[in-house]
Amino acid sequence: MIELFLRRIAGFVLVLFVLSLIIFVLARVVPGDPARIALGPRATQEQVDAMRISMGLDEPLIGQYFTYIGKVLHGDLGESLLSHKPVRDDLATFLPATLELVLATVILVFAVSIPLGVLTARYRNGWIDHLGRFFSLVGVTMPGFLFAVLLQLFVARFVPGWPILGRMDYNLAPPTGPTGLYLIDSIVHGRPDVFLAALKYLTLPTLALALASIGQITRITRSAMIENQRKDHVLTLRSFGVPTRVIVFRYLLKLSSIAPLTILGLEFASLIGNAFVVEMVFSWGGFASYGLSAIMQKDLNAVMAVVLVSGCFFVVANLVIDVILTLLDPRLRLREAR
Repeated sequence: MIELFLRRIAGFVLVLFVLSLIIFVLARVVPGDPARIALGPRATQEQVDAMRISMGLDEPLIGQYFTYIGKVLHGDLGESLLSHKPVRDDLATFLPATLELVLATVILVFAVSIPLGVLTARYRNGWIDHLGRFFSLVGVTMPGFLFAVLLQLFVARFVPGWPILGRMDYNLAPPTGPTGLYLIDSIVHGRPDVFLAALKYLTLPTLALALASIGQITRITRSAMIENQRKDHVLTLRSFGVPTRVIVFRYLLKLSSIAPLTILGLEFASLIGNAFVVEMVFSWGGFASYGLSAIMQKDLNAVMAVVLVSGCFFVVANLVIDVILTLLDPRLRLREAR
């Protein structure tokens, strides 16, 4: 396991290095002068040239890259061309909001999709199966922004007191630190009123973001459960009279959880960067919205930081999932040992 873990880390470091190189080159070849964007259209050419020198844009491309990597390794992600603040400070402001939303989404997806997939497989071709398959189909096919808007309109019409915009009630001061996640920080500071308010504001964006993932993972879990029901060891357990619930929850679920967990880990990483639609609809103001604004405004340092952070989440999520799957399935350990 240790050897497998170290090999995975080495591979992921290489992935991040290649990712940083690709995004650095793309950021430099995209049309538009970052110095001109930073200073605005009224700046003189002399001011623009001085800004290019201060930003290091007059150096050869390879020299710019190694300078950038050296700063990144020391925790310096540069300065935002638009906010004129360190990008690291911007990330500390916007990332916790998206991270809280994505973590709540993953918990909801896991709590709903796995049991629903097990039930639809257990009662295959029954009314539970048909209802679950219909729900999964709706989740997979309905665009996230459409469901977010419909959910917002429904709640505004029938539950008028429920918040549909923002992250926290303006009458309540959000907790300060240590994580930036309102739910956790409110517990740390002993503020149940803030916790309940943050939970209410979090509910609708979480539901909107979780719908597609619930549909996809439910279908995968159902397919894996049905396929594994035909395995020889499952048939042997049935022939010995082992109760169905023991077969399902002790043997089948463990064997069938490999594919859903893999997808769930990738979903967690992708949602970090792809939650901007839901954030826009609900005025959430998180990391994904910040990244979209940086791309639209060609804020190079912010764009590269957003891509690198998203890549780090992909790497960490894949590493965690690899370790979990290796613990669940001994065949993976044997395959890696060969």
